[in-house]
Amino acid sequence: MLKAAKMSELVRIENQLSTFSPVSGAPMRRSATVFWLQGITLIWMLVECGLSLYAAEAARSPAMLAFGSDSFVELLSAGVVLLQFVPQVSISERYAARAAGALLFALALIVSIMAIGSLALRLRPETSRLGIGITLAALIVMPILAKLKRWEARRSNNPALAADAVQSATCAYLAVTALAGLAINALFHIAWCDSLAALVAVPVLLKEGRAAWHGRVCGCC
Repeated sequence: MLKAAKMSELVRIENQLSTFSPVSGAPMRRSATVFWLQGITLIWMLVECGLSLYAAEAARSPAMLAFGSDSFVELLSAGVVLLQFVPQVSISERYAARAAGALLFALALIVSIMAIGSLALRLRPETSRLGIGITLAALIVMPILAKLKRWEARRSNNPALAADAVQSATCAYLAVTALAGLAINALFHIAWCDSLAALVAVPVLLKEGRAAWHGRVCGCC
C-alpha cells in the first residue's frame, strides 16, 4: 500500500511537470524560497548519498547501491538549480541534463551487473541497519521536499525546480523498494530480495536517464 501511494505521488508530479508551462512573457523569479529549498536538498542529499553508498559497500547491498546512485543524481540536480543564483557561472542546463542522463545510464548498468552477479553467485548481502535507517528517513524527508518544490515552482515560475520535484519524488519511490529488500533480508534472511529490489530500481533509473538526456529533468524542453 505504501509503495502504491508513493508511485501514485510520483506519477502525479510527473503529470504536473508535463503540463507545467511558464506564464507567457513572465520571467522566472529567483526567489529566496527556491534558494533555501535547494540548499536544504543539497545538504540532505550529501548526507543521504554518503551514508547510502557506505552502507552499500559495508553490506554488499545492490539495493543500497541503486538508492545511493539516485541520491547522487538528485544531488547534481539540486546543484544545477542552485547555479541559477550564481551570475558568474555559465552552465547549459541541457549540457548538465545530458551529463546526468549519461551518468544514470552508467549507474543503471552497474546496478544491474551487481544485482545479477549477486544472484548468480548466490552472494548474501548482510543486514544493513544503516541502510534501513537512511531509507526510512528518506521516506519522511523527500515527499515533503517534493511537495514544497512543486508548490514553489508554480509560484516562482521555475520549471527547473518543478523538474527537481520529480527527482525528489523518485528518490522516495526508490527508498520504498530499497527498504522492502533490506527489511525482508533482515527479518527473514532472504538474501535475493535485496538484489531483486535493486533490479526493480533499474527501470526507474533508465526512465530518469532518458528524461534527462532529452532535457526534461532540468526543465529545458
